[in-house]
Formats: sequence, structure tokens, C-alpha cells
Amino acid sequence: MTRLSEFEIIKRYFDTPVSTPFVALGIGDDCAVLTPTAGKQLLVSTDMVTEGRHFTLDALPEWIAQKALAVNLSDLAACGATPRAFFLSIGLPKALATDEWLAPFAQSLHSLANKYGCALAGGDTTRSEELTISITVLGESPAPLLRSGAKAGDMVWVSGTLGDAALGLALTKGEHYNLNLSDSQLAHARQRLHTPSPRVKLGIALRGLASSCVDVSDGLAGDLQHLIKASDVDATIDVDAIPMSPALRVAQDAGIDVMAYALSGGDDYELLFTAPASARQAVIDAAASVGVAVTPIGNVAECATVIPELQFCNDAGEPWLYNGKGYEHF
Repeated sequence: MTRLSEFEIIKRYFDTPVSTPFVALGIGDDCAVLTPTAGKQLLVSTDMVTEGRHFTLDALPEWIAQKALAVNLSDLAACGATPRAFFLSIGLPKALATDEWLAPFAQSLHSLANKYGCALAGGDTTRSEELTISITVLGESPAPLLRSGAKAGDMVWVSGTLGDAALGLALTKGEHYNLNLSDSQLAHARQRLHTPSPRVKLGIALRGLASSCVDVSDGLAGDLQHLIKASDVDATIDVDAIPMSPALRVAQDAGIDVMAYALSGGDDYELLFTAPASARQAVIDAAASVGVAVTPIGNVAECATVIPELQFCNDAGEPWLYNGKGYEHF
């Protein structure tokens, strides 16, 4: 097993030809040269994933690559932005500086980037004791979606299903070993944990419809708190309306507290957004046009106190107490 040098790694796996209207010059010079599109705003986001925090070192390199880029693309999706380019900085342990590890990592990274037309425009490579990956993505939008636009009378929506990644993590840690999941349900939970799918097309489709948006990275309860604080509104969520996958329903029937997974588990990377009630059918049609299911789960109201409040209820409108919070890194 031959160890590769820094420049061999860059040349062999990351110095790919770039020819897009946005990236005039990519890897190979001291700076990338970008040409933003006239009339559009530039959106930039950075996320870092680290060994032991976001993945274990025995995770497949292709899983690590996809998750590292997907979580960044999810931020662009939440803003309704079209991905254009990304920068990769990777701290690589000496033992991983090999063709055996880097080949599947790079293939997966480039595959996901190409799917969304997102060019690798530069970055940095260094040796480190633990695997650390930092990605900065750049996107464009004529009218970015923000967290701060929710209004009283809006409906609260979420895409896909929630809690699957948290279930996948629990299964990976050896919990719920006697849970009677089918092969497809087990694969679904693991896929949602290791290789999330950013809702880029949905974010773009929601331009002009959604009044606010955030991606569910740290759990619905925590991320919705960020949204209502930015918008200075209250929100009420019907917990019985929260969409769950068949895998999570099996876990629920087995007596597992899946609501904690759905509300605070994190790593779902679905879109949580608000839109006027009058736009209900338009939201459903927009989501259907890109093949993503969306579900209304609550409502927005005027802020009744100094601090915006998030409340929960059931289908009958009865209060449902929940003290859990979103995921925190510290």
C-alpha cells in the first residue's frame, strides 16, 4: 500500500478539468477565478465534518465524501440556490493517503458534485491526526429564501420524513438489535444516516412560494426555533402530522420513543419551510414537479410574548409537552 504525497493526492484525485461559466479558473493557481451571473446573488456556506463526531473511521470513504458535500448542498437548498462551485479542505491521516481510500472517496465526491452541476474550484490538503473535511459551497439565486420571512397565517411544511437518520445511528451503535425491520427498511435508515440527499431541486422550486426556509440538520425542534426567532413569530406543530417512514413506524410500534428521533435526532437534511395558506396547492404542485413529498405540520402565529414560542399539540388540538432540543455541537 503506497502512501501518496500531498501533490500526488491533488493531481490524481482533485485536479479535475473545470469548464463552467461560473468557474473561469479552478485548481492550479493561487486563487480560483469566478464569474457570478449578472442579476443573481451569490450564496456561500461552510460546513465541517470530523471523525468521531459526524462519522466513524470505519465508515466507507464514499459515504464520508457524499455526506460531507451533501450537508453543504443542503444549506444551498434551504436558500433556494442553484449550486455552482465548492472548495474542499481535507485534513488526512497518513494511513488514508492511499489509492485504496482516496479513489472511492474522490469518485463519490465528484459524482455527487456533477449531479448538481457543482464544480470543485479549489481547496487545501494537509496531514492531520484525525480525518477532518471542510467544504465551502457557492450558489446563486435571483431571490434567496431566508429564515426570517415567516408571517402569521403561514403554514409550516416539511419535506420527506423525519427521524430516519437518528434511527440509523442507533442501529449502527448496536441499539434496537431485536427490532424487526425488513431489509429495505434497514437499508433506508442507514442510507439516510450515511448518504443523505440534499433537496436542491425542491429549494429552487419553492422560490416565490415559501416565505422562509431552513434545512433540518440539527432536529426539527431546534431548527424551527431558529426560524421563528429569525422571523419573530410563534409556531404550533401537530406531532401527529409529522411524516415518518415505515421503518420509524415499526420502531414506534415496538415501543421506541421515535418522536425524540423525529424532533431532535438531526441529520435528516429535509427542508422545513413556511408558506401562506393560500399557496397550499401551489406548494404541493411545486414539490410534485421535482418528485419530493411535502407535508403540512403546523401553523405560524403572531408572537404573543417577548420571545417567540414553539408549541406542540396532537391531532385533537390538545397540548403536547416536549422539552427536547436540537442537536448541539458543544
